[in-house]
Amino acid sequence: MNEGQAQTAFAALSQETRLRIVRMLVKAGPGGMAAGALAEASDVSASNVSFHLKDLEHSGLIRARREARSIVYSADYKELRGLIEFLMTDCCAGHPDICDPALAKACHAQPTGKSRKRKTRVLA
Repeated sequence: MNEGQAQTAFAALSQETRLRIVRMLVKAGPGGMAAGALAEASDVSASNVSFHLKDLEHSGLIRARREARSIVYSADYKELRGLIEFLMTDCCAGHPDICDPALAKACHAQPTGKSRKRKTRVLA
C-alpha cells in the first residue's frame, strides 16, 4: 500500500458510521453482511448506509457482491492488512518488542460475549 492509498483509507475510516461498518464487516467474516442488515445494525437509514458503503468501497476497504436480490458487503482483508502493514513497517525504530504486545493483544482479542479462545492464523 502506498501513502495515497493509506490516506484514502484513513479518510474513509475517520467517519464514525463508516468505522462502525468496517468493524462489523470484519467481525462478520468473509460471508459479509447485506446492506439492509448493516443499516439496521448501524441504526441509520438505508440511504445513509448506502452513501457510507460507496465511500468505503471506493477506499478499497470493503467489497460488494450481488446475492439474489441483495448486495452483500464484506471486508477486504488484504487491503486491511496492507493498511496495518503500512503503519507497522517501520515500527518502533527496529525494536519490534515494543509493538509485539499490542499486536498480540489484537490477534487474541475475545469477541464480545464469548469466553472461549479463538485460534488465530499468522498471515504473511
